[in-house]
Amino acid sequence: MKKLIILSLVVVTMCLGMQATCQAQEPAVQAQEPAMQAQEPAGEVQQAAQLEVSVAAICRDVLDHEPDGYGTSFPVSVGKLYCFTKITGAQSPTQITHVWFFEGNERARIDLAVNSSSWRTYSSKIIQPHELGTWHVDVLDFGCNVLKRLEFEVSP
Repeated sequence: MKKLIILSLVVVTMCLGMQATCQAQEPAVQAQEPAMQAQEPAGEVQQAAQLEVSVAAICRDVLDHEPDGYGTSFPVSVGKLYCFTKITGAQSPTQITHVWFFEGNERARIDLAVNSSSWRTYSSKIIQPHELGTWHVDVLDFGCNVLKRLEFEVSP
């Protein structure tokens, strides 16, 4: 029992250190992929588990735990967009982060809980009338590794 407690404290300490350096790291660039598709395992080790983004989409809404109106191009009149992800492979509760970028500048960073081995979650971003152009959302694991990048465009 003592060993388990010590191991837990070591893991928590390491994770807190990773969170502090996460914002200073530059995410790796990955090729653009369709707005919603199944993906092969990302290969990133996360707390002794293989996290995978099995489904990811930028969409107009999330209905019944599924993305609705997904795509790669949206009119600015959409008002709000969602980044939907289905995460598989977690062996214990963890978190992912959705980082929203507009024209290469970070606009929002949302931490989301992953509480089982198959977990659906999403974040949203209000799109302002002047925010026309290229956007992307990076899906990060707890160690700030990019699991998936979703690119999309907002047009007039």
